[in-house]
Order: sequence, then structure tokens, then C-alpha cells
Amino acid sequence: MTINIEQAIIHEIAQDNEGQLRCRLRPQPLLNGQAVSLMLEELHQSYTSKSGKGFGFFGTHGDDGEANPAFANALEEYRSGSLGFVEFSALASKLLQDELGKYDFSQGGFLLMASYTHMASDYLFVALLSAKSSMTVLDDMELTQINHLDLGNIQLAARIDLTEWQADKDSRKYISFIRGRAGRKVADFFLDFMGCVEGVNPKAQNKSLMNAVEDFVAGSELTKDERQSCRDKVFEFCTERFDAGRDIDIKDLADELADSGMDSFYDFAKGGDYDLDEEFPVDKSTLRQLKKFSGTGGGVTVSFDGGHLGERVIYDPISDTLLIKGVPANLKDQLDRRLKGE
Repeated sequence: MTINIEQAIIHEIAQDNEGQLRCRLRPQPLLNGQAVSLMLEELHQSYTSKSGKGFGFFGTHGDDGEANPAFANALEEYRSGSLGFVEFSALASKLLQDELGKYDFSQGGFLLMASYTHMASDYLFVALLSAKSSMTVLDDMELTQINHLDLGNIQLAARIDLTEWQADKDSRKYISFIRGRAGRKVADFFLDFMGCVEGVNPKAQNKSLMNAVEDFVAGSELTKDERQSCRDKVFEFCTERFDAGRDIDIKDLADELADSGMDSFYDFAKGGDYDLDEEFPVDKSTLRQLKKFSGTGGGVTVSFDGGHLGERVIYDPISDTLLIKGVPANLKDQLDRRLKGE
């Protein structure tokens, strides 16, 4: 077990016979049995490994988004001991029910709330789970249809770092959440019911970091291989942080590069027009561009390691062409067979 579960509970929000949303509240926490432990361990790992998450904080009047302090106030009372976990979760369910009632698309679901500790930090995990139908075989070899929680396709979930929230009230990233699909606003209600406002844009911060690294190596006296080594070290450092569930720390990254003979990155990054925070979450999809070039368009997809540019892969911006030396064997085989067939 990588997490220590304190309490967990599930409430249901569903439509009644008249089409109105109603809460069916569980009167006591889930027993910390094997099923609960396995479920929360799976959810913790899958959530932590998800890339592209958003980050925010409990908003107030004047912040972008909907100011709704009810959830944060109840959470404060729960953390101070003046409100029990069951009562806090029931209040949260009512808040979510009210928020869902504003939308025509809502069908409800199962609200899971879990308080647990991981690596000396306290967390509150909040997710709206849906049920999925599947078939199973009974003991008498008859088929039957059952419903189960769709844990493999969570779209509405958030995790509050309670330790960071209480230690740094000015933090703008102690709430992480799964972003909705591009162009969809369906998940907005989930953030609104908690009063969460987006505070940090990890993709923009990681893009700025990548630009700083590129400018840093471009202005150095490093060789081509040393420049790529620098990019690789940055990517490896950030990947390790992501896998450990930690943020990128610019000072720590600069120290890592200094140990490899590349000094003064911190002063360079903070002194330029990059607008980098001291710490921010990792966005691996953005930083992967430090190691690879890739692009898709017009039915063509190209991807290659950055170290091949100028050697196996030659780019001519004037003629808008790429020359690839040493075609991959499996691609070469396909091309040779097509040419023979024609």
C-alpha cells in the first residue's frame, strides 16, 4: 500500500420518478476492507499518472470562475474537528446535487470522497463515478447483466492537497483536477460545486521552461551533443518529478544542471521574460519536445529523436523539405514492396 486511508464514503445522486435529482446518502463511512483499499489504491495511481491535469484553488469574489465558499468552509470545519466526515460528505453531496440541477445533461452518479495520506501529505479525493453494465457468468453457467463502477474511465475527479492548502493559503495549485475534453464545458459544474478556480496553467509554464532551456543552450558554448544532453537531463529530471508526484522546482533543476557543468541556469531563467514560477506541475507532453520532434498534417506523421536533426534528418526551410537518411527497416520494407507492386 502506498496510501494510508483514513475515511471513505460513497453517496448516490440520481433522478427520481419525476426526473428530479435526489441524494441517497450513506449513513456511515465505508469499511476499510480489502475492496475499498484496492479501489482507492487503483484510483490514486491512475489519477497520479494522468497527464494534462489542471490546477487551482478555492476562489473568492473577484477571482475568475464561480465563487462558492460553502465547500471550503465545510472542509475547514471537518479539518478542525467541528464537523464529522459523514456530515461533511453529505453536505458536499447536497452542493453537488444543487449544481447538477442547473444543467439539463446531468444524470447524476456516485460521489466518492476519500481522505488519505501519501508521502507525508494529507489528501481529499473527490470523484463522480458512473456505473457501467457488463455481462458475467453465474455458478450455474447462466449469463447475467451486472452494473459496476467504471474506474477505468474517470472524467470527473479532483484531489485537494490538504497539507499544502493549510500551510500556504496563497498557493494557487493545491487542487488538481482532470481536464474535460477540448471544447467541452461539461466538467465545469464539478469545479463550481467546490468553488475551485484555475490558478496555474502547467502547459504554459512547461512551454516557458522549454523555451528557456532552448535559449540557454543556444547561447552557450556547448557542443551539439552537449546541448542535447542538457535537454535530456531537463526531461529526465522533470519525468522523475512527475513519477514521484512532485512539482518542478527551478532551483533544484538549476542545481542538477550545475552538477553537469551547466551553471547559471536559474539566473538565466528567472532573469529573462519567461514568467516562470518557482514551482509548477509537470506537463510531460509539452516537455517531450525537448527530446523529440513530431508533427501531423495532410495525412503525414513524422517523429524523430532530437539528436538526429542535422545528421540522419536534414531540414531545409527554404524548400520546405525533410531528408531522412537511413529509413527505418520496417518502413523501408513497406516502401520496397509498394514499389515492386507498382
